Amino acid sequence: MSVVTPRPQSSLRIKPWLRPLKRSLKAAAAAAALIYFIPEITIFYVLCGIYDAARNRPVSLEVLDKYFLGNGVGTWVMPPFNILLDLLCLPYRNKGVYKLEDLPEAYQQELRHVIDSAVQADLVTQLQEKTRDHARTMFFFKWYGANVDTTLQIPAFHADYRYVKTIGVSVFNKKEWTSKHFGYTRASLRVLYNINDSEDASAYIQVGAAVNYWRDNKLFIFDDTLMHQSINDSDKPRYCLFIDIVRPSLLPAVLGVVIDTIRIVAGRVNSIFYNRWKLLRA
Repeated sequence: MSVVTPRPQSSLRIKPWLRPLKRSLKAAAAAAALIYFIPEITIFYVLCGIYDAARNRPVSLEVLDKYFLGNGVGTWVMPPFNILLDLLCLPYRNKGVYKLEDLPEAYQQELRHVIDSAVQADLVTQLQEKTRDHARTMFFFKWYGANVDTTLQIPAFHADYRYVKTIGVSVFNKKEWTSKHFGYTRASLRVLYNINDSEDASAYIQVGAAVNYWRDNKLFIFDDTLMHQSINDSDKPRYCLFIDIVRPSLLPAVLGVVIDTIRIVAGRVNSIFYNRWKLLRA
């Protein structure tokens, strides 16, 4: 039997603080340099970033650390753009977490059609062999308004929709989860529908203080620029229909142009966004 020697207690106390401390010092040095050379722009971005981070409830050191230091450049570069989108969407207030009935009726009809089509297609049976050996798998049928060629033919997924822009299936194998993270743009809302049945509270998504257990509620709609985490701690895979819809607005066509632009810039299926996923064409 091998014997594992415990690390000194002083090391255990210091190391958990070492990495965020180094990140903070680097960020402070970079911010000081930016304030010196381009003070107005830097201060503007800092204020927008503080407002954006403060949208998360509860605001905590963890939120601030992950927002400014742990989620990549895109998180704190995008706030001015996202704040402009918030203004364009008025009088529809960003609720953060939504119920289906919070959306306009036309949105509800499109979502019901996509969800009903997914249930009728028996996607779990059709996809389980392809996902068996991967921790996390993503299938896209439509990406930011453009259809993706797939071997699995589900006509409803390639139909023309006014509000539904992305359709995919997210599969977590057993005992798999994401880290806490933020999305980048508020031109759209994220809609998840758990296709297979969950039997206990070990599979869920958390957005801030809101926790949705797939056992209790199969449909969950939220603003994915808020910090969130998806967890499947169960002993069987979790299959979620993955949909992006245009945010409710008096100018949906304008937001549609924004989404089309994102597709052109990011590519039809962006491997950068999903670099820890196995991207497959069903």
